[in-house]
Amino acid sequence: MPDPVSDDAALPTAPGVTVANYMGLGAAETLRAARLADDLGYGSFWTAEIVGPEAFALLAAAGGAAPNLALGSGIIAIQVRSPLLAAMGAATLQDLYPDRAVLLGVGISSPVVTNRWHGVPYGDRPLARMREYVALVRELLTGEPVTFAGDFYQVTKVRISLPHTPRRPAIVVAALNEGMLRLAGEVADGVVLNYQSPELVPWSVAQVRAGAARRGDGSEPTVYCNAHVAVTDRDAGLDEARADLFSYAVVDAYAATFERAGFGPEIEALRAAHRAGDRAGALAAISDAMVDAHNVMGDAAHVRRTVTAYQDAGTVPVVMPLPFGGDPATVLTDTLHAAVGKA
Repeated sequence: MPDPVSDDAALPTAPGVTVANYMGLGAAETLRAARLADDLGYGSFWTAEIVGPEAFALLAAAGGAAPNLALGSGIIAIQVRSPLLAAMGAATLQDLYPDRAVLLGVGISSPVVTNRWHGVPYGDRPLARMREYVALVRELLTGEPVTFAGDFYQVTKVRISLPHTPRRPAIVVAALNEGMLRLAGEVADGVVLNYQSPELVPWSVAQVRAGAARRGDGSEPTVYCNAHVAVTDRDAGLDEARADLFSYAVVDAYAATFERAGFGPEIEALRAAHRAGDRAGALAAISDAMVDAHNVMGDAAHVRRTVTAYQDAGTVPVVMPLPFGGDPATVLTDTLHAAVGKA
């Protein structure tokens, strides 16, 4: 197993929160959510990075607004940030907040994000690339000079020039399918699951544990799972929830995850309609059951039960409020309260 990331490598195990669905509303709403999460006793605050806010700038601001929360990027695409740049961003956050856990969440992303939006190649051999990326970032985070010669990355005598902090950022890998889950279990400090129903989570956790067995010292990464939930009118939110799932189901890795959860017929019909240019047909292929398994909408008790189910399945839930079915700011507030059982 790699050396621990710090003298105190424990990662937060209280439920976290991500406002990935709300960042388009601007920084003020994001920071309001961070302050509310802090007040309610959440353990961590996560940002996404796609085409909205830049992750580390927003996390730095959230750290100032919410002084008790760990800070996590969930998730940055490894194709668009070199290992050095990712390590620099995480190390800067750790320098700003030396007593808090900083969670550098990285993932392999998708061809749409990398090729179409960022204009960089998606690449091949994702498992080999992720293994190498994590290894190089881990070396860079030591603060020592690094020379590295890999298949994907080569650096010579590079050192992050920041003050040493006793605690170093943790590396968290986003994983969906068996190969990446096992790799993350082997090499990462944490793992993030996404769009997995509580019923599928035990299978994913088992893959992570199988990978962790390769470490040989009995340790395992902390497993986080995004919980897509909302205190809202379910029926009013169904169309938005279907559109959300559609945008992920057209990505091969997510399609395989939905199929594993028992929604193979929906995925087959959706992707056939999508190939034919029939968006309406693709959306119609998403059953109510598929929505209810992944984008959970209802009253406060239903949201609380769902978050508890993710905990019981062996993960630390990261509450991801859905801005569907009602006023987004109200839904966000009500959902953050309900998810941790606070009125």
